Amino acid sequence: MSIALLLEMAASSNPDRTAVVSDETRLSTTELSTLADGAAGVIAASGAAHVAYVGTGGYLLPLLLFGSARAGRAVTPLNYRLSAEGLRELIARLPDPLVVTDAQYHDMVAGAGKQVIDSEEFVAAARTAEPAAEFPDPDDVAVVLFTSGTTSRPKAVELTHNNLTSYVTGTVEFDSAEPADAALICVPPYHIAGVGAALTNLYAGRKMVYLRQFDPRDWVRLVREEGITTATVVPTMLDRIVRVLESESVDLPTLRNLAYGGSKVPLPLVRKALQLLPDVGFVNAYGLTETSSTIAVLAPEDHRTALAATDESVARRLGSVGQPVPGVEVQIRDEAGNVLGPNQTGELFVRGEQVSGRYTDIGSVLDEDGWFPTKDIAMLDEHGYLYIGGRSDDTIIRGGENIAPAEIEDVLVEHPAVRDCAVVGVEDPQWGQIIVAVVVPTDGTEPDPEELRAHVRAHLRGSRTPDRVVFRDELPTNATGKVLRRELVAELTAANH
Repeated sequence: MSIALLLEMAASSNPDRTAVVSDETRLSTTELSTLADGAAGVIAASGAAHVAYVGTGGYLLPLLLFGSARAGRAVTPLNYRLSAEGLRELIARLPDPLVVTDAQYHDMVAGAGKQVIDSEEFVAAARTAEPAAEFPDPDDVAVVLFTSGTTSRPKAVELTHNNLTSYVTGTVEFDSAEPADAALICVPPYHIAGVGAALTNLYAGRKMVYLRQFDPRDWVRLVREEGITTATVVPTMLDRIVRVLESESVDLPTLRNLAYGGSKVPLPLVRKALQLLPDVGFVNAYGLTETSSTIAVLAPEDHRTALAATDESVARRLGSVGQPVPGVEVQIRDEAGNVLGPNQTGELFVRGEQVSGRYTDIGSVLDEDGWFPTKDIAMLDEHGYLYIGGRSDDTIIRGGENIAPAEIEDVLVEHPAVRDCAVVGVEDPQWGQIIVAVVVPTDGTEPDPEELRAHVRAHLRGSRTPDRVVFRDELPTNATGKVLRRELVAELTAANH
């Protein structure tokens, strides 16, 4: 099944429904489908073997996803926040790409790929182009996304039409949305969550409203003006939205569901959001680029049950990512590859039709039984709730003892003077690595480092106590809220020399 079929189904079922709202642009499903036909024509006529997009998204993302599919080409949205050199390096790794770029990035990519065309010119050409219609094989690559590459050269993840449509049809019921349902999308187009949002919301029948540059007050305004019923945010966005809701008296009467993910969200922030929005169903969604987006979900009822629970085993589920979605299997394995039982910590492996695990120039990294190694440290409890403990690469080895930063972060962030924190290992001649806690204080507080160390020592064994506590106004994060730990390590290491 091609992803292009998702748009065909939507246009056939609800031809006049508003599909996309992006700034001043409003397109019905029929208008989006017609424009995608023309986009396919422009792509085919270019002779390019691939499509790349540099820009902030909006309706350009679904247009390029479906237009590329109908032209039988794969598409790669690129991180527009990269340097000109970084963008050109990634474009050079794509086969003869047509580069579609928002005007403000044109100079950065001029002359790259097979051809460069401004977004507005591309859309104008699509309105008059002769349509093209190819029918890709389900196993053809539909989307290629580059990983963030914080520790090494970015990998190019290949997602087939089958991977993506398996995710969509496995997690969403076709045309299941109410006529007034609307989704607010503010995740970047180059992230798998952005791709997934375009496909799932169209398939479900929701109006998609794009906020291309996140601002918490604009977010609140759009929720009210467009009657938003569902939205997806990353942790840094949720934090800023909560601050607005705390400081201003504003209600969001239409909002029914708020999904968050992309990286771990501090539990005090989750609790605060649940209390501020008592009528909203919260969803914690966990997934990876290689798995075509979400593979586990903590549902709204799980959030409310855990928040109200006095039983510790139930209350702690608020810190989980929930249970696997239909069609996805999970295993926790030790270093020798043995499958572990409930409440044992190891590496998370996943399997399912939506799981790609394939990279350009590398090939598939699935094992002989189709399992993908996520490199995430995880644990399954006896009820099937999945807990993520961070990346295996982030493990601190202090005096020969393996220490998971998340274990310390979960304790630190519960201190009332800590708004956010990240724990990293910094090289040390005596211990190999020492534990450094980088803390963002709660507004109006000046926490004492020794008090924070004592707080950790009171909850964890002594070897988990941070050797140092340093303070920052904010943590360095990428667009999806993942803390850039390597930046912190580099900064702290430089400060030691």
